[in-house]
Amino acid sequence: MLGGVLGPMLAQGVIARRPRMTALAQRRHLDDRADAILRRMRERYGAGPLRLRVPGRSVALLLDPDDVHRVLRDSPEPFAADTREKRGALGHFQPHGVLVSHGAVREERRRFAEAVLDTGHPVHRLAGTIGVTAREEAARCADLARVTGTLDWPAFAAAWRPMVRRIVLGDAAREDREVSDLLTALRGRANWSYLATRRPDRLRRLRRRLGAYVDAAEPGSLAGLVAAVPAPDRADRVDQIPQWLFAFDPAGMATFRALALLVAHPDVLARVPGDDGTLLRGAVLESVRLWPTTAVVLRDTTAPTRWGGATLPAGTALGVVSSFFHRDPATVPGADRFDPDRWSDGRADDGRTLLPFSAGPVVCPGRELVLLVAAEFLRALLGRATPALTDGPLDAARPLPHGLDPFGLRFAVPPDRPGDGRG
Repeated sequence: MLGGVLGPMLAQGVIARRPRMTALAQRRHLDDRADAILRRMRERYGAGPLRLRVPGRSVALLLDPDDVHRVLRDSPEPFAADTREKRGALGHFQPHGVLVSHGAVREERRRFAEAVLDTGHPVHRLAGTIGVTAREEAARCADLARVTGTLDWPAFAAAWRPMVRRIVLGDAAREDREVSDLLTALRGRANWSYLATRRPDRLRRLRRRLGAYVDAAEPGSLAGLVAAVPAPDRADRVDQIPQWLFAFDPAGMATFRALALLVAHPDVLARVPGDDGTLLRGAVLESVRLWPTTAVVLRDTTAPTRWGGATLPAGTALGVVSSFFHRDPATVPGADRFDPDRWSDGRADDGRTLLPFSAGPVVCPGRELVLLVAAEFLRALLGRATPALTDGPLDAARPLPHGLDPFGLRFAVPPDRPGDGRG
């Protein structure tokens, strides 16, 4: 079972996606098979935590929505978010980040991150500047696609990543590919967690470059807020930034998949011009529900924990396979359909089965910011181009696949939009 469920996730890359393995997983329907295996396990062993035989590690997979709710509600204590696996992986590029911190220092770092990211506020204080940046980069992306006639992942990423650098670090960072390259290299090693040797030289270079942007404190950027928001020294302001840059990469994949979903569902796409942002946010949330960017939500027990008739020892790794719950037809009506309205009409607010950005006290602090950026980017892109999906396994008349390789998506883009006056 470990090979059929966790194997494909690890092979595709937990921290940095491996394009070849992601394509292979889609071709062989490995994600569909993983969810099917877990359903058989639940039928066979029941809904209680499924203990796995892992040498040197106590591991349990959660198969019941109420158990998931309990763990996420009671994080980070007694269910710690800084698991052994996260510390091994994220330590490569953010050794003092929130996700690998615990106790009082974690609270300080989390408060700082929330203050910069405006956690809990649908509209970030820098929404005006962020919106302009997103629209400018989306317009460049659309105009180039209209010239080449094609929009694929490299073309999309060539606009998304400069936009992210501008939002996080400031306009001066638009062409600073070294920041992105350093982070990408460190993330590649992070895929191997403790098995890969650390590269402190690269980490120091990354921190120096990020620190320079904080020192410059460009107005309208998150780096400007990093410099301005009060925080104790051990909050390590600079070390929080790699997580934001990192998180925007899978957010870009979710946005690209959302574009594919919209194009594959013309009835929904037709509603975009009159949308106030609700529909596009829902499309991105559906993208993450259908193809989670965090394959497994992890927690560690910090003390012996009674669960049913058994006790889980302290240090037990608890795993929540997101897609297993997101695609469960027993709890999610239309689990294999694209339904962005479920996120605005209350059907997706149970906090037990749909966890695109996790939930509870450890919910992703950048949730609202990511949705704001993605919606603005999609709106501008669709306002200047009319993509048609040419490669990809999406069919609105059939259940959506459990795996969708963003690197393999390709859109045809006509050179002109009727009536827009462009040649």
